[in-house]
Amino acid sequence: MPVCWLVSDDDFHKPIQLVHHQTVILGRGPETKIKDKKCSREQVELRADCNRGFISVKQLGVNPTNVDGVVVGKGNQVTIKPGQRLYMVNQLYPYTVKFTEETPRSAAEGIKASKRPHPENVMSHSDHHSMDSPPPKKTPTPSSDKSESAGHWSQGLKASMQDPKMQVYKDDRVVVIKDKYPKARYHWLVLPWDSISSLKVLRSEHCDLLKHMQKVGEKMVQQSPDAQKLRFRLGYHAIPSMSHVHLHVISQDFDSPCLKNKKHWNSFTTEYFIESQDVIAMLEADGKVTVKEGTSELLKLPLRCHVCRKEHPTIPKLKEHLLSHLSS
Repeated sequence: MPVCWLVSDDDFHKPIQLVHHQTVILGRGPETKIKDKKCSREQVELRADCNRGFISVKQLGVNPTNVDGVVVGKGNQVTIKPGQRLYMVNQLYPYTVKFTEETPRSAAEGIKASKRPHPENVMSHSDHHSMDSPPPKKTPTPSSDKSESAGHWSQGLKASMQDPKMQVYKDDRVVVIKDKYPKARYHWLVLPWDSISSLKVLRSEHCDLLKHMQKVGEKMVQQSPDAQKLRFRLGYHAIPSMSHVHLHVISQDFDSPCLKNKKHWNSFTTEYFIESQDVIAMLEADGKVTVKEGTSELLKLPLRCHVCRKEHPTIPKLKEHLLSHLSS
C-alpha cells in the first residue's frame, strides 16, 4: 500500500506520515513547530486514503485553513490530492501531500531529496524566435504534474499552457496565454515550460529564466495596440491561487467585468503584487524570494484608487472613478 506524507513546504519539520484511514489532528505545537497563536492547537483533522491517493481535511480552528487559496471553513471538510497545497491557517504554513510506494525511511529520504532543485529543472534553456540568443539546447517537455490532480481548478494553468488555442506566444523556455478572467483590457500570463510550483521554490539559478520571462512580457506590451496610451505592470502575486509560477503582464486601466471584488483589486494594487524586477533582485541578492509575514492581510485593505489613492466603498464606485482617469 502507498505511504502518505504531509510535507512542510517551508521545511519547518520532517514529513509527517499519515497512516491509512487513521485520523490525525494537527495545529500549533511541537509536531508542526507552528507558534502562531492564530493557529489553533487543533486546527485541522486529517485522514488519509492511501489506496485512492488523497487526504480528507476538516477545519477545526476558528481562523481559516486554505486549500490552494480557497477557505475550507470551520466544520467543513474537503479532499486534497498531490499537486494541491494546504495552508494551515491564514494562507500561511503551506503543506503538500506526497504518496510513495517506498518504505517509510526511504520515502522520507526521497521526499527530502526531492525538495532540492534537480539539475534538469535549473538548467536554463537557450532562447530563440526574436529574442536574439543561441539555438535551443533542448525541446521543452510538458509538465510531469498532469497526474497530480489535473482536474482541480488550481491546476488549470498547466492545461491552458498546453492548449494551442490559448497560446499567444511561445518559445523553448516560456509560453504566453491570455488570462481566462482578465482583470484589465490587457492581461497576459507568462509561464515557464519547466515545472516550478511557486515563488518560494525559486533559487538564484532561476534568475536567467525570470529575466527572459520579463523580456517576453515587455515584448507583449510593445506589441499591444494601446502601448502608448496605457501603463502596464509586470509582476507576481506573493501568494498565488494557481499552481505553477506565472508572470502577470497587466494594463493599469483595470477596465474588466472580471474584476469583481476587493481581493481582485488589492491583489494587483498593493504590495501583494511584487514587481518582476524586485523578484529578480531578491534572487540575485539572497538566492530566494521572501514573502513578508501578514501579506495575505493586504487583500482585506480598503478599496483605494491606484492613481490618486482616493478610497471608495464599493467596486462599482471604484470602477466609475477609474473611468475619470482613463478619460483624462
